[in-house]
Amino acid sequence: MVAAAVVALAVAASAGGWLWLRPDAEAVATSTTQTVSTSTFEQTVTASGTLRAARSEDLSFAVAGTVRAVLVSEGDRVRRGTALARVDATSLVAARTAARSSYDAALTQLDEDLDAGASDVQVAADRSSVVAAKASWVEAREAVDDAVLRAPMAGTVVALDLAVGDTVGSGSSSGSSSGTGSAGGSTTGSNSTSTSTGTSTSTATSSAQVTIATTRRFAVDAEVAAADIEGVQEGLQVELTVSGVDEAVYGTVASVGAVASTNSSGAAVFPVEVEVTGNRKDLYSGTSADLSIVVSQRTDVLTVPTRAVGTEDGQAYVTLEVDGKEVRRDIEIGEASGASTEVTSGLAEGDTVVVPAFSGPGAGTGSDDGGQQGFPGGTPPSGMPSFPGGGQMPGAPQ
Repeated sequence: MVAAAVVALAVAASAGGWLWLRPDAEAVATSTTQTVSTSTFEQTVTASGTLRAARSEDLSFAVAGTVRAVLVSEGDRVRRGTALARVDATSLVAARTAARSSYDAALTQLDEDLDAGASDVQVAADRSSVVAAKASWVEAREAVDDAVLRAPMAGTVVALDLAVGDTVGSGSSSGSSSGTGSAGGSTTGSNSTSTSTGTSTSTATSSAQVTIATTRRFAVDAEVAAADIEGVQEGLQVELTVSGVDEAVYGTVASVGAVASTNSSGAAVFPVEVEVTGNRKDLYSGTSADLSIVVSQRTDVLTVPTRAVGTEDGQAYVTLEVDGKEVRRDIEIGEASGASTEVTSGLAEGDTVVVPAFSGPGAGTGSDDGGQQGFPGGTPPSGMPSFPGGGQMPGAPQ
């Protein structure tokens, strides 16, 4: 969900809750002071997803034949154009030779009829024959090329379902895929409908024979709630918390789906793809990740600690320390982010505010102490949600 004022409240509550939930919560820490300063405020949308290879390709032979060589193994890193496997091309070469002969014969016939002054109808028929013969020749040449299955991208062979002696059949050729490919057992005489090279002669439905994927570049497919999707767009920065990785991982929103679907809870969600920045050796496909998408960012925002802000009769205020004395100052507040609250008027950078300490039950009534003291027993600043029971944390002693 979009980060809002409740974020600051949650931080304050979690940081101080132990003080007044413990049995001897009578002890109260002393107040502190803090200088008013500027900071960067971010509004974020959260989501979760699973890491996958940034790109993968499912490959199968586009021609029929018997596998004569498998040139790679699972785990091998390959470059674009690397030969992966080869089928017997004897019949394909013969077909190419025959197609070239037919093309040459069609050209000869056209030349002879032109020299003999043949009718326009005959010349038109000859030209049509030349076009058809050339197309057959080009197709036969491509079929010979397709006898060698080549990598269309650099990556790692993550699945291989080919062995010398296997018989493969003609299959369809489709464009590249961006999801994680998986290869299952190949069926003799048919091919995958995923990426392959060469001429398509039939439609097939079996699994890929080779799958190549990136192993150092990753992406995440996430779902964002319909209520939060408005501010999400391509190019936004994303911070990822990846399971098993201590440091933050960064990425960029690559695409935002235009059509919503329903998640397992029945809520409307939109698909969002995030590309992880740079090459990473510490990440693995299938690892879960929590995403924080920065939908807006403001710099030089005047802030004070959220616990320093009190309210009385709907008016927000802070306590300043001036010449050793405490002075109340009415202020106008904006958004909250983390444990800080934006001040839109009433303070200047460099002012010193008093930050009340967290206290136990019974401390603070919402008047003399500003209704703060970590909010227990008091009232949060205007515009921020209250806990049930007059501002206390759920389950706290009354």
